[in-house]
Amino acid sequence: MTDHDQVKMTSMNYEKGRPAAKNPLKVEDLTFRDGHQSMFATRGRTEDMIPVAEMMDEVGFWAMEVWGGATFDTMHRFLNEDPWERIRTLKRYIKKTPFSMLLRGQNLVGYRNYADDVAKAFVKRAVENGIDIFRTFDALNDYRNFDAVVPVIKASGKHFQGSICYSLTEPRLGGDVYNLDYYVKKAKALEAMGADSICVKDMAGLIAPYDAYAIVKALKAAVKPPIHLHSHFTSGMSAMSHLKAVEAGVDIVDTCMSPYAYRTSHAAIEPLVMTLLGTNRDTGFDIRHLAAINEILEKEVMPKYKHLVDDSKMSIIDINVLLHQTPGGMLSNLVNQLKQMDAIDRINEVFRELPRVRKDLGQIPLVTPTSQIVGIQTLNNVLFDTPEERYKMITDQVKDLCYGLYGKTAVPINPEVQKKALKGYSRGEKPITCRPAEVLKPELEKAKNEIGDLAVDMDDLILYALYPLTGKKFLSWKYGKEEPPAEVRPMTLEQVKARENLVKKALEGELVEKPAKAAPPKSENARTFNVFVDGEYFEVGVDEVGGSPLISYIQQMPVQMPMMPTMPAMAQAPARKTAPRPEAPAPAAQPAAVEAPKAVETAKAAPEAGTPLKAPMPGMIVSYKKQVGDSVMEGETVVILEAMKMENALPAPVSGTVKALHYKSGDSVAKNDVLCVIG
Repeated sequence: MTDHDQVKMTSMNYEKGRPAAKNPLKVEDLTFRDGHQSMFATRGRTEDMIPVAEMMDEVGFWAMEVWGGATFDTMHRFLNEDPWERIRTLKRYIKKTPFSMLLRGQNLVGYRNYADDVAKAFVKRAVENGIDIFRTFDALNDYRNFDAVVPVIKASGKHFQGSICYSLTEPRLGGDVYNLDYYVKKAKALEAMGADSICVKDMAGLIAPYDAYAIVKALKAAVKPPIHLHSHFTSGMSAMSHLKAVEAGVDIVDTCMSPYAYRTSHAAIEPLVMTLLGTNRDTGFDIRHLAAINEILEKEVMPKYKHLVDDSKMSIIDINVLLHQTPGGMLSNLVNQLKQMDAIDRINEVFRELPRVRKDLGQIPLVTPTSQIVGIQTLNNVLFDTPEERYKMITDQVKDLCYGLYGKTAVPINPEVQKKALKGYSRGEKPITCRPAEVLKPELEKAKNEIGDLAVDMDDLILYALYPLTGKKFLSWKYGKEEPPAEVRPMTLEQVKARENLVKKALEGELVEKPAKAAPPKSENARTFNVFVDGEYFEVGVDEVGGSPLISYIQQMPVQMPMMPTMPAMAQAPARKTAPRPEAPAPAAQPAAVEAPKAVETAKAAPEAGTPLKAPMPGMIVSYKKQVGDSVMEGETVVILEAMKMENALPAPVSGTVKALHYKSGDSVAKNDVLCVIG
């Protein structure tokens, strides 16, 4: 009898005498999507879901969220996995439990509104690949952005779950924007659209227990579809909010398996099962079966991702989210971006500026993509604004938002910010009031012409249409046109253990194993050097093997001198940290040789004359709007730089002619890298 069979036998005995609940609480599991997206940056691989997939199918979940959100982006960009293949693969193991996905309305699984032809084709392919439940939301709660996707979901006979993004303008439910009346009206609008269930989507963990009770009570009285509560654990309130929602009659809640739970993820399923055991809301789940799944996740899966889990804080909750309302994923992105720019000391400035930017942009809820839009613009304001000018560098997405391409905001956008953002905007300086997608031209045919034969089917074509740069790169990997880089390949558990051993050795000072060899006596030819490393000073002794070297010639080095290679003797010499000492006298000059040897390599060519345009932040080149030889006016856009999935139009610092472009579309760049030169 296998361990799995033993667990099943024990579970059967455990179930005897446990009466079925009259109104069992339904549970959706988020482990395979929002769990690893929240805990370790959506890096979970399909191969690490398979070991527990069949066991998860036996739990009795109402649904399992396995796709959507950031998975589509991350899989093809960082994991070299086909997102569509994940659905098909998991369907072979999970045959009873419905598959749920997170659909960002007209944004689909991207960060902008796509044309109707792309939106409709995406939903059709998601259905055909195996998605059963579409949790559909819009970042602005503007349900006009559902008009293209919902009819396709309903026509396919699939479950349309309409979502209300939960947000606050006050510490608790109330105020003149996000109050009880607001949520009831949104629920009624979703019911009118044919929603099969309605989800209150609390992406930052803001919903307090008694507010959860009030909202669920109000929605249950106002609409007929089942009510579903989705609340992240970030603030520490979600488990309590679940319980109050259960008391109010909520139909479905979201949880994760405990190894993937808590922190910025969701509450764990196991405590909830035991809390409701024997009540009229008993889930009916077997705690022993859940424990068996967790053991596999703990021992065989999580060790591979431990290095990605943010354990920089001792606390597993972040009460600051109640102040700045920043979802966990957005917060970690902001922190990483600040670290890359050597500006992490300005994080508190970011927190102070964020509510101001959010208010300027119409008090929009902070959820993908609006969380990134507000977050990056906040970062830009903190880093680049001056006392004389705010909103000095406005992202393209903020311009789109001000134009109306994302929909209608909860309150009007600050007119001064809107006017500045739309100055010279390519679509026009007057905002639209129609459904955003009405101004978008069809995109599929254009994408097909661009990608050509590299896309062999509709799934490939849609992937490219959503993500042209990274999508094309992935398709080149997929079909053997390019070799995938090492960083996108999976690691085995053995490789992870080897890496951990290496880190352990490094921390213990044993990374370089010294040979068991006695040190030779120090000769009279030994010389002392001063070595400066990152602001620290070392005195190093170097003893040339074979006696003192003869300097055969002296060559003056050019100003643009390439970095000299490290001397092997210096690299191996023992170093000791010491106090500064007087500079040693220069050695006596040696007689010059009759003929100097030829230079091994010429110095690097001098940089192009002109004014450089430098990257203000780390990112990826989307495209150059100007080519070498083109004339450009000061302030005119030269390059589009993607940073944290938002696009920044970088202007020419001077007028002139483009002399050189140093990168190409798709290249990653660091802060201060010279992107082009204008002369």
